[in-house]
Order: sequence, then structure tokens, then C-alpha cells
Amino acid sequence: MAVPAIATEPGLLGGTDAARGSQALRRFTQAIVRNRKATAGVIILLILGFVAAFPGLIAHDDPQAAIYDQSIGPSAQHLLGTTQLGQDVFAQLIWGTRLTLIVTVVVSAIATLISMVIGVTAAYVGGMTDRALSLITDVFLILPTLPLLIVLASYLPPGTITLIVVLTFTSWAFQARQLRSQGLSLRARDFLVAARVRGEKTSYIILVEMVPTMTSLLVASFLGLAVFVVGFAAGLQFLGLGNSTELTWGTMLYYAEQSGALEAGNAWWALAPGAAVAFMGAGFALVNYAFDEISNPALRPVRRRHGSPAA
Repeated sequence: MAVPAIATEPGLLGGTDAARGSQALRRFTQAIVRNRKATAGVIILLILGFVAAFPGLIAHDDPQAAIYDQSIGPSAQHLLGTTQLGQDVFAQLIWGTRLTLIVTVVVSAIATLISMVIGVTAAYVGGMTDRALSLITDVFLILPTLPLLIVLASYLPPGTITLIVVLTFTSWAFQARQLRSQGLSLRARDFLVAARVRGEKTSYIILVEMVPTMTSLLVASFLGLAVFVVGFAAGLQFLGLGNSTELTWGTMLYYAEQSGALEAGNAWWALAPGAAVAFMGAGFALVNYAFDEISNPALRPVRRRHGSPAA
């Protein structure tokens, strides 16, 4: 007896996958909106992203033009005053957002990728590969970070590329250790055993089977790295190890310190970029804390229902 054909609409399966993805995105968006930390962090990052993308809409002055009175206080024309050379501090703060945010995001993304490759590969492959990669990770974990950053930055040509390379080189190890531990817990799962039985390649199993199950940890790693990078990048530039011709919040702090801004009574020249660094770090940190609460129900605050008796 012939088996009757089952009629299916074109694109039904794809539409189902798309619907599932849309529902997951909607649930995640609702979780962010309901979480105050996540809402505050996302708002901060959106503001900084807008400022970085369109600085000319906010600050109309040329940040490098030394055409104003020197070291004057805040006024209607210069909201944060001017530098010792007569440059507008507010314009420098706004235009410095772009390169600061670029360095933070690029370093965090590359370091997360490196930690993912090393950590998950060590966990899945095991044997000598695991021991070798774990040894490299342990070496980077015990190295003193700040002295190593200073040494590397002082011997390499100053610039954004050098800053990205140095920060990436020194910031991937802790996340790699975390991802290795997560990978070891997945190694004996049925879906990985089935993939090996099918004869899938190691690279396919790692990238297609294992990595998608670690999405929450990867996002948390990226956000945690961003908090670390924004502070250390500004710190290296404040110490004079960056390119002083590139406008970032760190170079603003460097020139303010070199010119004795606080001693001269020009406090906003030093305080504004420092507050901006803290503001960006707070945005990433709030999203990170909120993401932990969203992805882990055990970390969510307990809310008592209205009308329920107190314990």
C-alpha cells in the first residue's frame, strides 16, 4: 500500500525556526526590561554608542583646535572649560568616546574568542593538548598583569593597534580557564557522543555542538572583559604608554596630569574623563550582573507576591 504524501507548506520548517528564534529574542528582551540593572546598563551603553557614532551632533567644536582662552572654567560656550592650550574639554570628552569604545569592544571580543578556542579545545581534545594548553593558561594567570602591560607597551610602537594587542595578550587566560571547566562538564554528554559516532570532525563538534551551549558564559566573559579593558586601557594611556596624538579618555587624563590640571584649579579637565571611564565600566558591569540574574534563576532576587503573608 502506498504511503500517502504529507503536504507541507514551503518554508514551514524555516518559519518554525524563525518563530522560535523570535520567541527567544522576545523573552530575552522582556527579561532585560524587567531587570532594573539590565535596563540601566543598556541605556548607558546605548548613550555611549550614540555619542561614539555621532560625536559631531553633540560637540560642534574641533577637539584639537587650540583657539580659545587657556584654562578657563565651565561656561555656556565651554561646558567643561578649556585646557592649558585653549582646547575645549567637552569636545575632547565627546570625540574621545569613539576610540575608547572601539578599543574596549575589539579587545573584549578578540580575547573572548581566544579564550573560547583554547578553553573548549583543551576540554574536548584532552590528553597532551589539554595539558599543554592548560600550562600556557596557567602561566598567563600567574603573570603580574600591570607590570607585564607596562613592559609590553613600552617596547612596542605606541598606537591603538599596540594597545589592542597588549590588552588582548594579557586578558584571555581567566576566561579560558572558566570555559575549559564548562567544556569538561559537557564532554560526556549524549549529543557529543552521538556526534563522534557519526564521525564528525573535532572542529565541527567544538564549534557547532559545544560552543552554542556556552552562549551565556561567552556573553558573561565578554562583558566582564569589557569592564577590565576600559579601566586598564585608560590606565596605560594615563601612564604615557599610549599614542598621545590619539584622542581618548586616557590621553585626556595623561595631558591633564602633565599640565597639573587639579593644582591649577582646572578640575573638570581631569575629572570628566575619569568619570566617563567609570560610567562606561558601570554600563558593562550592570549588564553583566543582570545577565547573570537572567540566565541563572538562583541569582534572581526573590520578590514577594502582593497579598501573600509574610514569612
